[in-house]
Amino acid sequence: MQYSFSQKNITSFFPKLQLTIYISLLLLSWGKMDAQVVWENHKKEVYNYLSRMAQKGIIQYDDNIRPLSRKYIADCLDSLSIKTNELSPIEKKELSFYAKEYGFEMDSVPRLKEKDTHLFTTDPYKRWRSFSSVNSTVQLQVDPVIAAATFQGTGKNVNQTSSGLSFYGYVGKHLGFHFFYNDITEAGTGLDYTRQNNSETGFVRKDTSLQTSQNYSQLRGSISYSWKSGSFSFGQDHLLWGYGENGRIVLSDKPPTFPVIRFDIKLFPWLKFNYSHAWLNSALIDSAKTYPIGNPVFGGERQFFIAKFFSTHSIHLQVVKGLDLSIGESIIYSDREDVGYLFPLMFFKVYDNIANNSNIRTGSNGQLFLQVSSRNHIPKTHLYSTFFIDEIRMNGIFDKAKSRNQLGFTLGASVTDVVIPYLTLGLEYTRVNPFVYRNLIPAQNFTSHTYSLGDWMGNNFDRLIYSIKYTPFPRLKYLLRYQSIRKGGQGTLEEQYFQQPQPTFLFEHWKNQDDLFSQFSYEIINNLTLNASYHLVNEENRITLRKRTNNTFSVGFNFGL
Repeated sequence: MQYSFSQKNITSFFPKLQLTIYISLLLLSWGKMDAQVVWENHKKEVYNYLSRMAQKGIIQYDDNIRPLSRKYIADCLDSLSIKTNELSPIEKKELSFYAKEYGFEMDSVPRLKEKDTHLFTTDPYKRWRSFSSVNSTVQLQVDPVIAAATFQGTGKNVNQTSSGLSFYGYVGKHLGFHFFYNDITEAGTGLDYTRQNNSETGFVRKDTSLQTSQNYSQLRGSISYSWKSGSFSFGQDHLLWGYGENGRIVLSDKPPTFPVIRFDIKLFPWLKFNYSHAWLNSALIDSAKTYPIGNPVFGGERQFFIAKFFSTHSIHLQVVKGLDLSIGESIIYSDREDVGYLFPLMFFKVYDNIANNSNIRTGSNGQLFLQVSSRNHIPKTHLYSTFFIDEIRMNGIFDKAKSRNQLGFTLGASVTDVVIPYLTLGLEYTRVNPFVYRNLIPAQNFTSHTYSLGDWMGNNFDRLIYSIKYTPFPRLKYLLRYQSIRKGGQGTLEEQYFQQPQPTFLFEHWKNQDDLFSQFSYEIINNLTLNASYHLVNEENRITLRKRTNNTFSVGFNFGL
C-alpha cells in the first residue's frame, strides 16, 4: 500500500467558516470559565526559563505548540512559586522578575473591584506600564514598541529602527484580546532584501524600488474566547509546532504572520487536542481572475493571488510525567475554501482522497508529523525527536529502487546545570530529504509568502548544532551556537515524481557552511532588553569552489517586542 501525503487538492463544497465556529462554541458548555486567553509572543525569554524548569523536573510544561497564553505561563510560574526551595538564588530572582510581568494573571483574587488606572508608572504588581487601566469588567495594558540596532561587518553597514504599539487585555470572564504592530526601517549597505538564507522571520517589503533602505511591518493580534477546558481564537499570528534550536521542521516562525483560527481543548489531564485553520499567501497571480481596469496605470490590470489555505490538528498525550507524545496532520489546499477542512475532527488525508476521487491533479498537499519529548527522565536532561512525513511509500520504504521517503527528522538533547548552575549544553541534528515541502501544484507548496512553513533551509540538507547557554546573573543571557550545514540541490518535478530510484540525499551537493553565533542579552526591566551579538559565517560553494567569510557584529535595544 502506498501513502502519498503531498499530492491532493480541493473539493467543490461551498465553504462555511461558521461551521467551525459553531462547533467550537457548542463546546463552551464543557465547564466554567477558568481564565481568558491572550497569546504571548513566542520569542519571550520566559519560554526558555520555564522550559529549563521543566527540564529539571520542577514543573510540568507543555510548549509543543506556541504561542502559549499568558495565563498558562502564569500558572507555570505560580507552580514554581510553591517550590522555591528547589530553585537556585538566580532562579528565584528571575521568578520574582517574571511575576511582575504576569502579576495580574497569577493573582488568585484579581484586583478588578475598583477602578485602577496608571500612566507611566508601576502597576500594583510593580511592573512599569506606560498605560494600565482596570475596572470591574475590563483590563487594558498598553505599551509603545521601540527598537534600534546597528549591524556592522563584511560588506554590511545597516542601521535598524522601529516603532509601534502593543496592547492586550481581558473583557468579562471569557474574552481576551491582544494587538501588536511594529514598523521597521533598515538603511545602509549590505541589506538583506529577501531573508531567505537564515532563520530570521521573513517579511513583505513595502517599497521594492529603494536600494539603500527597506521598510516592512510585523503584525500580530487576536480575539479569544476561553472556558475551563479550552479556548477558541481568531486573529493574525505565528503558529509553531515542535522543538528545534535554530529551526523547526513542522511549523516555524520563518514566514510572516498569517490569519488563523485556533481551537485548543484539554479533554483529560493527560490528553490535549489542537486545531487550526490558516489563510496563507501563495505569492502567485491568479490570471483567470485578473481583469482590465480601463486605464494603463500600473499595467492596467486588477490582480488577485491564488487563494491558499492550511489546516492542521494534533493530539498531545502525556504518557507519564515528563514523557510526551504528539501526533499531528496538516493539509495545504488552494483555489477556494473547503468546508471539509474546517471540521476539526476530519481525517484530512482520507477526506481528500474521497472528495477528489484520488486524482492527483485535483487534490491537496498533506503531511503527517510526530514528536516525542522526555524531560528529566535522565536528570536535568531534555531529549526530543520530531519526524515529518511529506510522502512515503510503505511497500518500498527499505527498497532503494522504489522508495519515496520524502521526510525529515530532528534529534536533540540538552542538559542543564552542567558543572555550574544555569549552564546548559545542547546537541541537535536535523535532516530533511529531497523534495520535502514541495508539490507539483505551486500554490500547494509548504510555504507562505514564498517562505517555508517548516525549516527555513527547505529540503535536501542536514544541520548539526552545538550550543552553550549560560545565565551568570539574573536576566543576563549568553548564547554560543555552532552550526555545520550541508545543502543539496532542489532537483526538478520530473525527478521528484517519476525518477526511480529517487535522487539520493544531498544530490547536487552545492554548499557547505559553518557558522558561529554568540549573543548577550540583558532584560533591564520587564520588556526592555539590551542585545549584542557576533556572527561568523564560513561558506564553501562546491560548484564554483569559491569560499567566503562574513563577519557581523550587532548591538541594540528593544522595548515592547
